[in-house]
Amino acid sequence: MCLAKAFFQEDEEELHLILSEISSLRTEGGKIFLQTLFGEEKIIEGEIKEIDFVSSRLVISPKTSSRA
Repeated sequence: MCLAKAFFQEDEEELHLILSEISSLRTEGGKIFLQTLFGEEKIIEGEIKEIDFVSSRLVISPKTSSRA
């Protein structure tokens, strides 16, 4: 079984590992709630930039302002 890994990307160059073995994800109010198979939880403020199902990888970026 391949569970996902979540990475945070502040710029185009670097990915920082947030959490491994992710079994569930939900979003609510601009926050991303991640939970591992073993019950560890993390809440990240940001937005989902990419989900790669083949690589089991989730990339989260900082939340961008939608004001013009």
